Amino acid sequence: MLDSDTKRRIDTARNILVGKVPDPKSQVEQITIALIYKFMDDMDAESEELGGKRKFFTKDFARYGWARLMRSGLGGHELLGLYGEGIAKMPQNPGIPLLFREIFKNAYLPYRDPETLKAFLKIIDEFTYDHSERLGDAFEYLLSVLGSQGDAGQFRTPRHIIDFIVSVVDPKKNETVLDPACGTAGFLISSYKHILRANTDARGNSKLTPDDRGRLAKNFKGYDISPDMVRLSLVNLYLHGFTDPHIYEYDTLTSEERWNEFADVILANPPFMSPKGGIKPHKRFSVPSNRSEVLFVDYMLEHLTAHGRAGIIVPEGIIFQSGTAYRRLREVLLKESLIGIISLPSGVFQPYSGVKTSILILDKRVAKSRPHVLFSDIRAIGVSLGVKRTVTERNDLPFVVQDYAAYHEGTELSRHSFLVERNAIAANDYIFSAERYRPVEARAGTRVVRLKDVCSLTKGTHSSTKTQRGPYPLIVTAKEPLSSSDYEIDGEAVCVPMISSTGHGRATLSRIHFASGKFAVANLLAVLQPKDADVLITRFLYLVLDLQKDKVAELMKGAANVSMKVEDLAEFQIPLPSLATQKEIVLEIEGYQKVINGARAVLDHYRPHITIHPDWPICCLDDVASLRSGTTPDTTRGDYYVGDVNFVKTSEINNCIINSSVTHISREAVRDYGLTVFPKGTVLMAMYGQGKTRGQVAYLNVPACTTQNAAAITPNECVEPLYLYLYFLGQYDRLRKHGIDGHISHLNLTYLKTFEIPLPPLATQQAIVSEIEAEQALVAANRELITRFEKKIQATLARIWGEGDNTIETH
Repeated sequence: MLDSDTKRRIDTARNILVGKVPDPKSQVEQITIALIYKFMDDMDAESEELGGKRKFFTKDFARYGWARLMRSGLGGHELLGLYGEGIAKMPQNPGIPLLFREIFKNAYLPYRDPETLKAFLKIIDEFTYDHSERLGDAFEYLLSVLGSQGDAGQFRTPRHIIDFIVSVVDPKKNETVLDPACGTAGFLISSYKHILRANTDARGNSKLTPDDRGRLAKNFKGYDISPDMVRLSLVNLYLHGFTDPHIYEYDTLTSEERWNEFADVILANPPFMSPKGGIKPHKRFSVPSNRSEVLFVDYMLEHLTAHGRAGIIVPEGIIFQSGTAYRRLREVLLKESLIGIISLPSGVFQPYSGVKTSILILDKRVAKSRPHVLFSDIRAIGVSLGVKRTVTERNDLPFVVQDYAAYHEGTELSRHSFLVERNAIAANDYIFSAERYRPVEARAGTRVVRLKDVCSLTKGTHSSTKTQRGPYPLIVTAKEPLSSSDYEIDGEAVCVPMISSTGHGRATLSRIHFASGKFAVANLLAVLQPKDADVLITRFLYLVLDLQKDKVAELMKGAANVSMKVEDLAEFQIPLPSLATQKEIVLEIEGYQKVINGARAVLDHYRPHITIHPDWPICCLDDVASLRSGTTPDTTRGDYYVGDVNFVKTSEINNCIINSSVTHISREAVRDYGLTVFPKGTVLMAMYGQGKTRGQVAYLNVPACTTQNAAAITPNECVEPLYLYLYFLGQYDRLRKHGIDGHISHLNLTYLKTFEIPLPPLATQQAIVSEIEAEQALVAANRELITRFEKKIQATLARIWGEGDNTIETH
């Protein structure tokens, strides 16, 4: 467990370097080099205390010893010269092992500021060699700042996802473990810790013999094409107790030198992206391809021993792409080694990528004897799937670990997993998509049907880009000219978007549409109409699909442009109770919906109103408040966006009180960009935005910075800040009108400075605030009403699935 003192030291070391070494990877390298330099001197000192001799800083290298660097009286430029020369010459030091020579290869000091170096080495001096065990975890924390190596398709794998895969694959003490794209060796270290835990008794004593430990040290191996990653892996393993780690700079896909090396366990998150023109591999792969993800999986399959196991993170293309190489790879996997497929949610690799991934679980021995493949669906991973990564209570990972134990033991699975026969997968063109095979259970007396069995499905063809005047997004009204190719509807239908509402690898549907009357349909929607009104009511179909829109969204495939095919939607299954039950459900839900609509109308239309007394003075805003806009720090500087300073974006300025922002920035970003940290009581106003954003306000309940697209209005002592905020809430329409009349799409500080506000005495302002806050509490109760009645709708629909009358399970 990372202790607070060690974390503080590493954060401080990074903060010292950030002004001179802005690249996070270079910061990590400088801290790595300094730590190892210090540790070598610590080990020399420990050897002397025990009656031994120094071996690292001896003879000509004695002058570079740590104590000489830290001695008082050494001038700043002398220190620069001595330390810079020491790290540059260290690879030629005959007294240090090959591992350390590799770490210092090509090392240099990238800045020439003596004060920065002195402060940096002072923090490094607080680390000692006897803390190396804790520093293993600290170093992994340090590596987290590396983030994404996006050009190579590499994304840092979260620690808990690594630990989860290792738990599923379960490496043993006598097995060899390989990661052929090891990055910073996270999988190897997690496997090592897993084996140590598995061989510890109830009292916390290790059951490993000296021979066991000797074999363990030799059983872990990693390859990486990047010399920087190799260096970091070597340090990471060394700090976790590997005195002679086996990490090699090696191109797994184009080199053949290590082709004949095999492993009992292979764990990896290989690069997803292929360079332009593709990979040019050698001829020993069994599946011909120039795609890196195909070749890596093929490599790992071929390099498992006869009873080997593997856990591999793969992009969605491996799961469903129809290309010859993808299909052939899936066929080989299914026949030789595949025992499980684990679907991960899209946000696992946030904030670096929203790419959708899965995990392939291979076991050559078990696959030969088991006719079923285990499909698992993970929706929650213990942290939020957005950029902020907030810890949450929901976590499906432990349930899936238990499901793999149940799979091997032949016992009951949780609701997160289900079994599919290998023959069924082969019959479906070896597609590994869970939605093709997911079993559907319904309440007794309720049939389960495919959409194509009870509906006609047609894709829209209208491609008009004109502004939509009808009430249904993406549905073109029949009042517009229709060509003969337009699909024209007269009646009721359900329209399902065929493209993700967010894209970027994250398949989501904001809503499914119910339409009635006469209309044409855009080509991004599929139209569903019941074949027989005596079998299926259109409104019931809409309600069922809208409740399950997240599952419908899982039919969407692709990387950047995420979309679905009508053919896949046709296979989607829904419950079909009797016609009388459908009508009852529709009436019940529509009753709930009327309550929800009424509550939403209150929320949408409420504006605090302040009755203006004619005796109140009218002031220009510039006379009673300071107005400034913000600034956005360089978004390519990842270190700027790790800190404790609130940074409010315009998307958060939505007529609310802000107690904490979604984004936080560092104090270095504030300093480097000369940002103003606006005080509590400042009112922020969004100045840009074609939608509802422009003219909306927020009240800062904490100090914060903001972007150049927002105005920060800080009132003086004669204005109650909450009065100003509430007054602007009531002026939203007036502010919006300025943008229209002025033929511009934004507000500006010049206009806001001349904006007139009524200003009663301070005591009157405070009384107005109290009265409006009481009104707002009543209005806010409508949100709770909406939540309660939405749960009633979910519970009503859940009954037809046999999930109970009151709740729907969230796991």
